[in-house]
Order: sequence, then structure tokens, then C-alpha cells
Amino acid sequence: MSTLSHVNSTHSLTPADASSQQNSVTTTSIKKTLSVEEIHKLLPHRYPFAMVDRIIEYLPGQKAVGIKNVTFNEPYFQGHFPERSLMPGVMIVEAMAQVGGIVFSQLPETKGKLFVFAGIDKVRFRRQVVPGDQLVMTVELSCIKLGRFVKMQGRAEVDGQLAVEGELLFSGIVNF
Repeated sequence: MSTLSHVNSTHSLTPADASSQQNSVTTTSIKKTLSVEEIHKLLPHRYPFAMVDRIIEYLPGQKAVGIKNVTFNEPYFQGHFPERSLMPGVMIVEAMAQVGGIVFSQLPETKGKLFVFAGIDKVRFRRQVVPGDQLVMTVELSCIKLGRFVKMQGRAEVDGQLAVEGELLFSGIVNF
């Protein structure tokens, strides 16, 4: 039976390996931000379901930090709730998943695959998200299974306060 394998991080390298890896990273030009146009090249989501306005930090295949500017014009606010607008928790989780999709789309094992949710675990809602908030979502790769399943740790914050955290499990299902 196959199990998920944990992704190696720099702290598991020997000091000499870490130093040479750091030197190769600093000499290579890695794009650290993505505009909405660049995000649309990587993700299939479009209005009204595109939930990421910008990627502000990016380590290809490892981590992404994205922002969602929450506005009163979001279609779900008409019914959730008319007297007290709250961003639905499932929409916050979806926004985190789309940031995870940026990471997923850059993994060599998953190139050209459409990714979908396979599960969410340990998701906890800690703070309400309302119009005017800027949601900052950090999603990091945890493990990969057979190049088909990917597990990520996600967290969303507003003004430095934790709003949502949890584990996201994705599956690459078909060639895209």
C-alpha cells in the first residue's frame, strides 16, 4: 500500500548542500509575484469564481501567498447575509485552494492535469471575513502521492489575524 511522501525542505539538507542550493537559487531569476493575467494562464477559474487577485510571494512547486480583495460586489453577499455581509467559509477555502492550484500547476508530476478537491481536513474558522477586508492566503505543499494526489497546508489571514486554516487535498484527474 502506497503512502503520501513528505516533501523535503531545505532544513533536511546538509549545511554544504543547503549552501549550494541557496547559491543556485540566488543566481537564478525566479519570479516572485504573479498578476491576475498570469494567474489566469495557470488556473481555469474565471469570473465570478476566480478568487485570487494577485500572488505576492511565490516559490514554484512549494509555496504561494495570494491575496483576495473582498468587496461588497461579490455575488454571494446578496444572500449571505443581507443585513450582515459575511464571506462564506466555503468561499474562503476555495480561494485558498486556488492559491494551492498555483503551486499544484507548477509541479512536474502534475503538468497538464486538471486538479480538483479530493478532501479537506482540520479546517477551522477563526475570524469573520467581511467586505473591505484583504484576505492573505498562504498555501504550502506538504506531500505528494504517485504524482496524482497532493496535500497542502493552507491559512488565510486578515490584518495579521488568522481567519481560516486547514489541510487541502487535491487530485489531478485528467489531462487539461
